Amino acid sequence: MPTTPPDGRSGIDAALVSRLIAAQFPQWSGLPVTPVDIDGWDNRTYRLGDDMTARLPTAAGYVPAVAKEHEWLPRLAPSLPVAIPPILAMGVPGEGYPFPWSVRGWLPGERADRGRIDDLSQFAVSVAEFVLALQRCDTTGGPLAGEHSWYRGASPAHYDDETRRCLAALDGRIDTDRAATVWGAALAAPWDGNPVWFHGDVGAGNLLVADGKLAAVIDFGTSGVGDPACALVIAWGMFSGDSRDAFRRAVGHDEGTWARARGWALWKSLLTLAECIDTDPEQAAVDRRLICHVLEDHRRFAQPSVA
Repeated sequence: MPTTPPDGRSGIDAALVSRLIAAQFPQWSGLPVTPVDIDGWDNRTYRLGDDMTARLPTAAGYVPAVAKEHEWLPRLAPSLPVAIPPILAMGVPGEGYPFPWSVRGWLPGERADRGRIDDLSQFAVSVAEFVLALQRCDTTGGPLAGEHSWYRGASPAHYDDETRRCLAALDGRIDTDRAATVWGAALAAPWDGNPVWFHGDVGAGNLLVADGKLAAVIDFGTSGVGDPACALVIAWGMFSGDSRDAFRRAVGHDEGTWARARGWALWKSLLTLAECIDTDPEQAAVDRRLICHVLEDHRRFAQPSVA
């Protein structure tokens, strides 16, 4: 069972949230404020009574997501097949807290761990349907990929230097020759399509399950408008075998997009592996396994022209 994280991370605690609510939204003052059982890193999230949450960025780099989600999630929600966070209010700095923050409706469900999913292949299809529905949403005036999305939706070339440093650091510890080939294939397949909406971090931690099925998608902090490749990373992060094939068939996209998706998955796994390979064997094993899946996917699907 998850253990509620200690209160007070990043200088944010339940007492501060209570003061912010009382000062800015007195209609909700007096409601109990409690940390959620599983908290993200970019934001701290608190239950506010039974039906709401308060969500506060932990650093300045995560602040652009507050206004972005406040404006765009209500516009996107009607076009999506599952629930996304309902935005109720946006708070301002106060009580010693320096950033804007938000109040949202609580979405029932549990993190999408495999043991909670009835049929992983059908779940993969449901995730693909969400990804495609989001891509069909109107992009007029939408936030183009960039710093606010941590460059999800932009070219993976933004992280070329970082990726090559990681490859050098991991030389002799993983198959860096094959990994460099996969990275090169991602860079050699530039995106030239029409911009579409992307979530930016479609993964188990941001998917909620109820009754064994996909019920909601949360945390659009890295969302934006641009290249859809980053939306496909879940193919290796959560799915395998039949479920990965089901996701690939359902979501479609050309091989160039899949090449860039492999690049995105490889960059992130190399980065975390380089940081933890000597200190966190459990996380290192996860990263090694994902890298192996990506390398094998390239061997299986990549065309010779981009290999």
